[in-house]
Amino acid sequence: MDKPMTILGIDPGTNLLGFGIIRAVGKKPEYVDMGVLDMRKDKDSYGKLRAIYDCISEVCKNYRPDCLAIESPFYAKNAQVVLKLGRAQGAAMIAALEYGIEVTEYAPRSAKQAIVGNGAASKEQVQLMLERTLGVKLDTQHLDATDALAIALCHYYKLTSPMASKLHSGGGWEKFIKDNPGRVL
Repeated sequence: MDKPMTILGIDPGTNLLGFGIIRAVGKKPEYVDMGVLDMRKDKDSYGKLRAIYDCISEVCKNYRPDCLAIESPFYAKNAQVVLKLGRAQGAAMIAALEYGIEVTEYAPRSAKQAIVGNGAASKEQVQLMLERTLGVKLDTQHLDATDALAIALCHYYKLTSPMASKLHSGGGWEKFIKDNPGRVL
């Protein structure tokens, strides 16, 4: 990576949304900031989406990230959970896209695999590896923010890997549709 790059990672949620920011300088990622948007007291689901949009817009305005790495909604037994997460993710994506920021999605297990080497690692294991990698002490009360940092670092690893063109090239709905034309109505 020739020029410094700022990466915003987001762990979306409608109760707690975590964000983490790293700066890639040369071959070394550096911690910049992290935080949590706590919406547990807000009962208005549309108000929460507005809060997410406003928060991520402010983060984008203040830090001017080059790219956004965001955790994609995962499979859940309750479809309402996935729908709510998708809405939260969408509000964050729109905020970033309005600033011209490139968006990339990662499965939760992908970030854990990239950071810890185990897709089923605990949040605490992820936090410990982030502390070692970034050389900072992270607050255990902000596990949603550490997950967001992990997603940002996962994206950094993807961008700097010699295998980057082969690993996770594409992905998302576009790749699914291309790879499974018979399953799309």
